Parts: sequence; structure tokens; C-alpha cells
Amino acid sequence: MKKKTKRKNDRTKWILIVMLTSFILSIIFSSLSESIIPNINIVFGIILIIVFILIGMIFDMIGVAITAAKEKPFHSMASKKVKGSKHSIKLLKNSDKLASICNDVVGDVAGVVSGSAGMLVSNMISKEFNLNGSIVILVVTGLIASLTITTKAIGKSIAIENSEKITFMVGKLIHLFSFKKI
Repeated sequence: MKKKTKRKNDRTKWILIVMLTSFILSIIFSSLSESIIPNINIVFGIILIIVFILIGMIFDMIGVAITAAKEKPFHSMASKKVKGSKHSIKLLKNSDKLASICNDVVGDVAGVVSGSAGMLVSNMISKEFNLNGSIVILVVTGLIASLTITTKAIGKSIAIENSEKITFMVGKLIHLFSFKKI
């Protein structure tokens, strides 16, 4: 009975962490886009939207790669003391949580923010070229949605085919920036 209660408490705590993290990231990304986009030209606004789409794609790739990768090659590397291999093993042992953070929190927040940034850019385009705002918004949001879906689909294919490489790259990156070297 205690094990079930602990699992439920862990799950509840995890849900609260995901909710809080997504809330904070949404505020940070949205405030960045809303404070930057009105002060730049249309081209840089479009570049910022593309950056948000790419952030979503990259984190989606990481989440998929970590769930698709196998642990065995990393144990072999860890026995040879290859830097980043132990971090990669830790990533794989926590793949469910990391996939949730990468895919659902960062990936989805980046998608939402690229959409709201698209609204700002749409307004800029409408005013600059004296176009119908509703039509511009439809075209821009359609483009953002299709780019987001397409890049994530491409990223997922790459992530599945290169899951160990991507997981190891992330493990090496974490090793590089970790204070406590494993």
C-alpha cells in the first residue's frame, strides 16, 4: 500500500513540476517574443519565429531519441570511461520524464510561442503592406503550423535513426556543463 501511495505522490509531484516548468517557459518565451518583435523589422520577426520552430524541433528530436535509444552501448562506453556515457545512461533511465520535458514542455511551448509571435508578425505585415489582417493571419498561422509539423516529422525520423548518437551528444553536453563530473 505504501508503494502505491509513494508512486501516486511522485506522479503528482511530477505533474506539478511539468505544469510549473511549462508556465515559466511560456512566460519567458512569450515575453521575449512580445518585447523583441514589435521593435524589429518583419524579416527579423520571421527569423525569430523560425528559431522558435527549430527549438521545438530540436527538443522534440532529443525527447524521441532518448526514448528510442538502447542503454547497452553506453554501458560499454562507461566501462571505458568515455566522457558523457554515464550522463547518457542517466538520461535513458529517466527517458519518460525527459521526453515529457523535451517534447511536451519545451517543444509545445515553443510551438505556442511561435504562433503568438506569428500574430505579431502578421499585424506588422498587414500594416506595412496595407493588407487584410484576417487573411494575413490565416496565411501566417497556416505556414507556421505546417513548418512546425513538417520539421518535427523530419526531426522524429532523424531521432529514431540516430537515437544513440543524439543521446550521446546530449550526454556529452551535460557532462561538459555539469559541476559534479560523474
